Amino acid sequence: MSAQDTTPDAERSSSTGLLLALAALIWMAAMLWSARATITGGGDAEMEVTSTAYALPGAVTGTLAAGAAVALALITWLTRRRELGSTVRFAVATGTGLVLGALGALVIVTINTEGWIYAVVGGTVAAAATIGGALAGFRQPRVLAAACWAAIGVFLVGFVLNVFQDPVLKALGSGSTQASQTTAANWFTFLQSFLSGLAAGFIAYAVLRRFRRRAAGNDLAWPLYALAGAGPGLLLVVGEALTRTAGSRVLELAGKVSELELVVQRMLSGARFNSALIVLFVGAISATIAVGRTIKSPEAAEESPAPPSKPPAKATSKPAAKADPKPAANANPKPAANANPKPAANAGSKPAPAKAAPKKSAPAKNGAPAKQGAPAQNSAPAKNSAPAKKGAPAKKGAPTPEAASAAE
Repeated sequence: MSAQDTTPDAERSSSTGLLLALAALIWMAAMLWSARATITGGGDAEMEVTSTAYALPGAVTGTLAAGAAVALALITWLTRRRELGSTVRFAVATGTGLVLGALGALVIVTINTEGWIYAVVGGTVAAAATIGGALAGFRQPRVLAAACWAAIGVFLVGFVLNVFQDPVLKALGSGSTQASQTTAANWFTFLQSFLSGLAAGFIAYAVLRRFRRRAAGNDLAWPLYALAGAGPGLLLVVGEALTRTAGSRVLELAGKVSELELVVQRMLSGARFNSALIVLFVGAISATIAVGRTIKSPEAAEESPAPPSKPPAKATSKPAAKADPKPAANANPKPAANANPKPAANAGSKPAPAKAAPKKSAPAKNGAPAKQGAPAQNSAPAKNSAPAKKGAPAKKGAPTPEAASAAE
């Protein structure tokens, strides 16, 4: 297991990380291009200011998610080649976000290099990318990747609903009166936030379960599922906080255009924050419910370990089958190796018949070693030791030919 993370397979899934980074970069590029087109499309200075205030939150959120996704992809790529410590990890992640933020800021700043309002927007975009990159420094790549995928899903839900905004508003009761239009707009905002939260929770759950299958069953705790589901909402909250702090001068300048514009900016700011909270809580709850359906009860958990008891039985039988031939293979050559060379060595070194006969008679009783002792008969001392064969009856006391001739 990797020293950087308890989920090394998530670190090593570089193809998925590159795909996530590409999708986040497309989202960031689309938001920055839309912001630039909206700002430059104004007819006068007042329209440029209000258009900049409208485009700022979306550009900040997209850049925040892109910074996290790109930094995570780079960390994954580097981790496949060498181990990274905590300090190096955060430095690389933060630096990646800073570089990406600087590139994004150029898109806004180059609209008018002399206008300070564009410098403020560019600085806010760079800060968002840097914060997003720093998030990749935490040792939970699965959770961050799932949160980024869910954030892209939230963006797609919002995009589809905005494309079909008019039919949806009519379905929600929008009419010719101002009251009906306001009520329908409020319901539309709530519906978009609720559907975005559901999408965030289910997408985060699906991504984490996919990582679990690739990690061979190494699952995360259920609170991390809830954290991943709440990730898009957290990104929206952080983006709104940056918009109100780093980009506060833009909002203040837009509020000075007219009293109506000031009220609109305040209403939009409150609506964005409420939507972010809805996405956060709905995403966390939906992800928790999704993973809760897969958690087994204690009774089922106690009964489930019973079937896996078969593999140990197979493991014990295999050594038993392997243990039989090994002693047989080791037992047969040992007596043969010990029995054969001893008679041959004794027959060759001591040609005396009286001593050679008893040592040959012992293998003769067993029978089996006699076949293996063939080399001893072919040896030169065995052929010359003819008295050894005739000397076998000497045990019964019969006189030898030499003794009979001597007696005569």
